[in-house]
Amino acid sequence: MFKGSYVALITPMHDNGDVDYPALERLINFHIEQGTHGIVAVGTTGESPTLPFDEHVEVVRQTVKMVDKKIPVMAGAGANSTTEAIFLSEQMASVGVDGFLSVVPYYNKPQQAGMVAHFKAIADATDIPVVLYNVPGRTVADMQPETVAELSKHKNIVGIKDATGDLERLKEMQALVDSDFVFLSGDDATSCEFLCQGGHGVISVTANVVPNAIAKMCEAALNDDQLLCREIDKPINSLHTALFIEPNPVLPKWALYKMGMINSPNLRLPMVLPELASQKHIEELLKQHALLKG
Repeated sequence: MFKGSYVALITPMHDNGDVDYPALERLINFHIEQGTHGIVAVGTTGESPTLPFDEHVEVVRQTVKMVDKKIPVMAGAGANSTTEAIFLSEQMASVGVDGFLSVVPYYNKPQQAGMVAHFKAIADATDIPVVLYNVPGRTVADMQPETVAELSKHKNIVGIKDATGDLERLKEMQALVDSDFVFLSGDDATSCEFLCQGGHGVISVTANVVPNAIAKMCEAALNDDQLLCREIDKPINSLHTALFIEPNPVLPKWALYKMGMINSPNLRLPMVLPELASQKHIEELLKQHALLKG
């Protein structure tokens, strides 16, 4: 369950800020054709902080409908309020998602014991598998390996998306959990090595732009071909870096817009379009990777 390349899918929007559902369907079909193994709908890259609950749920509902069971769909369902996270999970439970991605509570900086209580309460409230999400660069709070180990004992908590970029952290967690617990990289720059050290897959921002390469990289690692995994990753390292020059998802959206995959690079405030220098940099890289003509 939840192995391989899962794209942290952007949420395309019209110039007026409304969700562009025809563009969303184009992106989903593109990922299915390119071999992406699964989709994460309305995570951070999908602008979950600025989609109200009803819109959040509707984007997930439409994603599940458009995917039509061809690949798994995981839904971003986190909040820094346990009550809100449970409510959001309950709202989405009936639309057919295969799993929930639930982030460490942000801003209020819970203790490790608070994290355990938070995620257990969420997992108790659903029969749908929950994947933990640790991204201290955004949340400030950092879930420790011992906390992950404690939560892994819950029957509904099946894995973690680790975005620390710390490969030693992976080793620490592997030593503390059962072998069926799933490790997904949430840091594109270190994802290749994460896979080579026993990770099961990625939840990737870069996969928005080069989905086939990320899927093939994961497949190579899962087939224990570390040499091929690294060979695939090497030429896209520049994309891993460039897509994060400005806060995600500013540049993934700009890249997809320039590639003709979406009609507008629009984001919800307080996110705005990239600086001109960033635009030019990403466009040059797209040309180098034959993703943009000219």
